[in-house]
Amino acid sequence: MNKNTKNLSLYKLFRKSKKYSIKWSNYFQVYEKKFSRYRNKKIKFVEIGVANGGSLFMWKNYFGKKAKIIGIDLNPNAKKLEKYGFKIYMGNQSDKKFWDKFYKKEGKIDLILDDGGHKNLQQISTVHHSIPFIRDGGKIIVEDTSTSYLKKEFNNPSKYSFINYSKKMIDIIHRRSPLLKKNLNIYAKKIFQIEFFESIVVFSIDSKKCFINKEVSNEAINEWASDYRHNEYFGNIKNKLDKKYGILNKRSFVRKIIRKVFYRNFLYNILDNLKIKTIFNDIEK
Repeated sequence: MNKNTKNLSLYKLFRKSKKYSIKWSNYFQVYEKKFSRYRNKKIKFVEIGVANGGSLFMWKNYFGKKAKIIGIDLNPNAKKLEKYGFKIYMGNQSDKKFWDKFYKKEGKIDLILDDGGHKNLQQISTVHHSIPFIRDGGKIIVEDTSTSYLKKEFNNPSKYSFINYSKKMIDIIHRRSPLLKKNLNIYAKKIFQIEFFESIVVFSIDSKKCFINKEVSNEAINEWASDYRHNEYFGNIKNKLDKKYGILNKRSFVRKIIRKVFYRNFLYNILDNLKIKTIFNDIEK
């Protein structure tokens, strides 16, 4: 066990929990980093997959008396934990009807921690059906995302793995860039940030921060800034042509030809991609 983990307050509470629980050791530092700001606040915290309930006691002691701790499980025995002050729902996290009923009953949620079945549909359904009901400033945290790489039981790697779904969300939040000229769907309007940790993905929800991006200037004097991005392979030729035709309007035909040949030509892309391929091969080692 890492010494830093042992010193974390959440890990100490985990060890003191009156019911059995299992967690991967690196999770505690992620929990502390992502959850500490919610301590001693009036929040709704949901954990999917409560098993014996050990982690529910950990969360109860960590977040404090103001927090409402909710558990979701398939095992009817989990209902026995309600005598300790928890609210327990029986339901299938892959089922849209369950989530419809759940959110109709509970309303908005602050934090969801998915430690359920870890299958693609279960994890994806949880995020998909929960995003509209997470308060601004809230989070959805999905555990055990390493299952997206496991063949046994989980039939991965797959095009439809949870990790690939999460990568798709990265594409979608980039719709807020006006350069892409894409319509904003609910994901782009709600997910402010996505963070990846080993076996954990965190979705930070905040619609107030999800606006169309705009380029701004500090309006200071631009003295010598020039674009040197495309000088690597054909810099000397380009610079001579730029110098000769620089007085021409940027919309002129000659200017367009120069930019087409030396800025965006296929040979330039081939040379770049060969270097990138080498780097990609290096990170796979």
